[in-house]
Amino acid sequence: MAEQTEALKVRVESSKLVKPLYQGEPPCADLCIPLSVFDKITYNLHVELIYAFRPPTPSNSDIEKGLATALSEYREWAGRLREDTRGEPVILLNDAGVRFVEATSDDVLGRNVLEPSRALHRLHPLVNGVEELLQVQLTRFACGTLVVGFTSHHMVADGHSMSRFIVAWGLATRGLPMDPLPLHGRGAFFIPRNPPRVEFEHRGVEFTAKNASDTEEDVPLTADLVVHKAHFSREFLESLKAKASLGADRRYTTFESLMAHLWRVVNVARGLDEHITSTVHISVNGRARLRPPVPDEYFGNLVLWACPRAKVGELVNRPLQSIAEVVREGIAKMDDRYFRSLIDFASSKEVKEGLKGTIEAKEAAFSPNFEVNSWVRFPFWDLDFGSGKPFLFMPSFYALEGMMFLVGSPTGDGSIDVYVTLFSHNLDSFKQLCYLLD
Repeated sequence: MAEQTEALKVRVESSKLVKPLYQGEPPCADLCIPLSVFDKITYNLHVELIYAFRPPTPSNSDIEKGLATALSEYREWAGRLREDTRGEPVILLNDAGVRFVEATSDDVLGRNVLEPSRALHRLHPLVNGVEELLQVQLTRFACGTLVVGFTSHHMVADGHSMSRFIVAWGLATRGLPMDPLPLHGRGAFFIPRNPPRVEFEHRGVEFTAKNASDTEEDVPLTADLVVHKAHFSREFLESLKAKASLGADRRYTTFESLMAHLWRVVNVARGLDEHITSTVHISVNGRARLRPPVPDEYFGNLVLWACPRAKVGELVNRPLQSIAEVVREGIAKMDDRYFRSLIDFASSKEVKEGLKGTIEAKEAAFSPNFEVNSWVRFPFWDLDFGSGKPFLFMPSFYALEGMMFLVGSPTGDGSIDVYVTLFSHNLDSFKQLCYLLD
């Protein structure tokens, strides 16, 4: 199937900018929105997604009009990243537009043809050096299948907000109200305390020196990489959770149990020395963790990374329950106190004069570490342009060893698909180990 994906031939028929479609007088087009601390410290890159819909599907023009309508409520996507007079990053709400590409293919795309491979990049616009903060590519295949490739800049929104925009786009295409509407006002929820209370170490975690070297490390990021899709059924996940929770005072969650299992499996497959320390970076949504909670409708970034650590030997030799406890403790630390401490630290003179956000994907994911982004609870599968929900949703091909995405089942049966990037010489070992419970 991967070979079929690699053979895809796609022709770009048109490319243009789509601007917000307003009802009534357009708003001011020179407003600058300062980025929040959580926008500033997230990845400075584009996130790439792939959807596929069975025929019949709405016309490209209907989908384009729905996009323009959705942009009237999500103006940030049609803006541009800039700097203010102090050199601080802002989003200029100039309504410059998002990239909208129409493409075709003479290939017949079967239900299961799209597998993780570099060929997925042909199904969404390129992201290197582009000013557009959001891009869409509609590719229509000879069989009638519509593939929607979607790229969005992470500094504008996290996965939670991005998924809600995608659902709103579908509603607008169907002529339905975009309910609930996004809650704007970056920074309004993140006001530093007076006096500030920095209770945790953030230097070297979320922030580092601005004059730190930005040169690329000698990390092989391209040639030998594969993205593997592992399907974990509900029955397997229940067995895994039961094993992790056996004799425990409190049952471990499905996520904690699966993370403990994958943390072990990935590092065993890598063949790492038992004395090496491995860190798993787990994205944590702060909306429900802050007190008072931030509404789900908040549009922007509100994610930090839990960083459980363990020696590879401990991952190999200790029982699953012990590893699950390390995962649980790492996530539990990311509470209101931690988020508030970060907000206070970010407002300090130390940050304003000499520190910058540290988050680099290659440091978070590359061996012996790995990074986990769970999209299981986000409504990505709810995108509906009027002819039904997609039969496929997946991340594009991410050429970074140790990067992992979790995607829930479209049927809601409790199963989870895990997309993990590995070196090809570690793949056979991973396949042999990932379904073993003993």
